[in-house]
Amino acid sequence: MKAHAADLNGRTKLLIENTPKMVLLLAIILSLLTVIPLCLDTRRSPLSSARINVGELRSMVLEKHCDIFSGEWVPNPKGPYYSNESCRLIIDQQNCMKFGRPDTEFMNWRWKPRECELPLFNPVQFLEIVRGKSLAFVGDSVGRNQMESLLCLLASEANPEDISHKYTSETDYFKRWYYTEYKFTVATLWSPFLVKSSDADPNGHSVNNLMNLYLDEADESWVSQIENFDYVIISAGQWFFRPLVYYANGQPVGCHNCNINNMTALTKYHAYRMAFRTAFRTLQRLKNYKGITFLRTFSPSHFENGDWDKGGNCGRTRPFTSQEVELDGYTMEFYLTQVEELRAAEKQGMDMGLKFSLLDTTEIMLLRPDGHPNQYGHSMHKNKTVNDCVHWCLPGPIDTWNEFLFYMLKIERRRAVVEKLIRNA
Repeated sequence: MKAHAADLNGRTKLLIENTPKMVLLLAIILSLLTVIPLCLDTRRSPLSSARINVGELRSMVLEKHCDIFSGEWVPNPKGPYYSNESCRLIIDQQNCMKFGRPDTEFMNWRWKPRECELPLFNPVQFLEIVRGKSLAFVGDSVGRNQMESLLCLLASEANPEDISHKYTSETDYFKRWYYTEYKFTVATLWSPFLVKSSDADPNGHSVNNLMNLYLDEADESWVSQIENFDYVIISAGQWFFRPLVYYANGQPVGCHNCNINNMTALTKYHAYRMAFRTAFRTLQRLKNYKGITFLRTFSPSHFENGDWDKGGNCGRTRPFTSQEVELDGYTMEFYLTQVEELRAAEKQGMDMGLKFSLLDTTEIMLLRPDGHPNQYGHSMHKNKTVNDCVHWCLPGPIDTWNEFLFYMLKIERRRAVVEKLIRNA
C-alpha cells in the first residue's frame, strides 16, 4: 500500500511539471480522493477503503448528480433494514407490527429513481459523515417520526444515550440523543407551526380547538436552541388545517375556519407560506447559525371513507402507481407554497454563505397509502387505538427519507472537500 501511495505522489509530481493549472487541480483532487476515505469507517485502512469506493467518489465529483426524487416504488425482496424487535426505540404510535398488523408487504418496497440507483443506507458511513456534528428535526410529530426512523437505521452500528432531560422537562416533545463514540447529537424540537402559537379557546386545548398564530414571530421553543446545529430539517403540515386566527405585528389580520364575525377570511395556504418564510428568515438572521437547512416537504395523509375525526381509515396494503394518483388539490398547494419559499431562502442565503436544500418527499409518499399505522398504532397519550393515516409505520416507507438524507449528506461532504482543495490550491 505504501508503494501504491508513492506511485500516486510520483504521478502528481510529473503532472505539476507538465500540466496546465486547472487540469493539475483536477488531478490532485482525484489523487486525494483515491487515498482519503471520505465518508467511510476510519477504523479501517484508508487505502483499502478507498479501493472499494474510488469509482463512486470520482463519479460524484465529475458527473451530474442523480434526481433521486423522480422514480417509482419497486418490490424489495430483501425487506427492511430493521424490525420492531431489533430496534428498541420505536414508539407505540408507529410500532405497527407490535399491535398486530397482519400484512407485511408494505415493508418490502424500495424507491427506485428513474435514472440511477439510490444508495443503500449505510449506518457506519452516515455516522462518519456526521462525526462531531449535530442534527435537528424541527416541526411536528411527523418530523419526530423521521428522527425515530433514523435512530432505527443507525441501531445496527451504535446505540445513543437519551440526554433529553439535560435540556428540558418536556421530554415527550423535545428529544436529544447522543452517540458517544461519534460525538453526534440528533434532536427533535417540537414546533408544529414553526411560528409562535397560543390557544384561543376559553375551554382550553383540544384536538381541534381554535388557536392564535403569530405569522411574523418564529417559535422560540426551537429558535432558542437551534443556533449551533450543523444540520436542520424543517417541516410542517397537518396542523394548518385547524381553526386559526392569524396575527401580524401583534394584530389580528384574518382567520381560517374560525367562525368569528367581522374577521377577514384567509386561506391555510397563506399561513403556511408565512410560517416557512418567517422560519427561513429567522435562521438567516441568527448571528451564529452556519448550518445547512433542509426543507422536508409536505407529507400526505391517506384517509378514506371519512375524515380523521369521522371514521376515516387507510387499510390499503400496496402502493399506488403513478397512473392511479397524481399530485393535486391541497397537497399540491402546500407543496408548491413551501418550495417557493425555500427557493427564495436559497437565493437570499447564498449572499450570507447559508445553504438551503430540498428534501422532496411529497410525491413519493403520495404513492404509499399502505404505509400508515391505521388502527395498528397506539397514541402517546391515549389508552386506545386510533386510525392514524398521518404518521408512518416503522419500519416502512419513511425510512426512504433518511436514505435521501444520507445521499444528500454524502454529496455535500464531497463538495465541501473539493471546494476546500480549490480554495487552498
